[in-house]
Amino acid sequence: MEKATKILDKQGLDRVLTRISHEILEKNKGSENLVLMGMKTRGEFLANRIFEKIKQIENIKLPLGVLDVTLYRDDFRTSLKQPQVSVSNITFDINEKAVILIDDVLYTGRTVRSALNALMDFGRPESIQLFILVDRGHRELPIRADYVGKNIPTSQSQEIKLKMEEVDGEDALYLVEINN
Repeated sequence: MEKATKILDKQGLDRVLTRISHEILEKNKGSENLVLMGMKTRGEFLANRIFEKIKQIENIKLPLGVLDVTLYRDDFRTSLKQPQVSVSNITFDINEKAVILIDDVLYTGRTVRSALNALMDFGRPESIQLFILVDRGHRELPIRADYVGKNIPTSQSQEIKLKMEEVDGEDALYLVEINN
């Protein structure tokens, strides 16, 4: 049995993404040399939305890619479930670019570590900056985000679930209590 508390609704999510888009542009002094990289699955949809926000703000279309880190995960061979492997979609050069890596939740840091390994197989970026919608704490690796939508400290019996219209039929962020 799960108990869910809504943290963000559609408008709240939109406000966070608008703020972060401005922060990305401010930190990088504009959009020159930037590329956006969404991590499968929900990071991909967040990246699409940030792409649209930056397009509205700067009147420019940034290169936008999708990164699947499944085969780079350190738990790939130990997982009991059969992983769903999809394809990364990066059709541009990331060498000497400022890559904005985008994902939904930062927890232990292991998925981000996997993403860094995967990105290095595509080239040598000038920098990699991390946008996370929610930082929930409990890090196992020394990884921190450059851009954070919300800091939501959680207990081990809680999860953060992002629902997005593209895959879930609604835009919302939930804090979920897991009863074991």
